[in-house]
Amino acid sequence: MSDLLSVALVCAGTLLAQDCSRDTALDIIVAPAHSPMECLMHAQTMAAQAGLPGGGDRYLKIACEHRRSEGQPGPLVRRAS
Repeated sequence: MSDLLSVALVCAGTLLAQDCSRDTALDIIVAPAHSPMECLMHAQTMAAQAGLPGGGDRYLKIACEHRRSEGQPGPLVRRAS
């Protein structure tokens, strides 16, 4: 199992980048990664596939995170309706 996760957060354009988190994101896309380089490559792919419309109503924030250890809740995956 991979220790890293590529995480793409889709946040409202009115939200400051430092306030964009898993708790405030409109959408969250998570993919496993086996190395930091793979994490960055997944992030670029997720950004390209997100297909966000132009304009300032939404933006994508990409992060590489360590997978949580056993006993902690797993990664959150949420889709906007």
